[in-house]
Amino acid sequence: MNKLDKKRQLNDKRKASIRKKVSGTEERPRLSVFRSLNHIYCQLINDVDSKTVALLSSKDKSLGLKSGGNIATAEQVGKAMGEKIKNAGVKKIVFDRNGKAYHGRVKAVAEGIRSCGIDF
Repeated sequence: MNKLDKKRQLNDKRKASIRKKVSGTEERPRLSVFRSLNHIYCQLINDVDSKTVALLSSKDKSLGLKSGGNIATAEQVGKAMGEKIKNAGVKKIVFDRNGKAYHGRVKAVAEGIRSCGIDF
């Protein structure tokens, strides 16, 4: 097993541990944040009904972003996602950081959503 396989295995274990504890309901859907090297993706999920309530990424043309791999862009995505969550009629969410550290772009998305008045 090489170093990259070991790292992926540990990340998958961390994700599974988080998902055991975090689940979205109709009143408090789960906000899953996925961070790739170049973009950031947000998805609001009702796990009870297995439905996606809202989704947004840095690739979305309506945001008019030039790059998706920096903290400023992540904060803009967070603010736009916060507005989508408000329009869906949701006031509280459960935050799923998808095994990543609450730092950098993941934290910027969370702060952008909190600035729109969403609790988690």
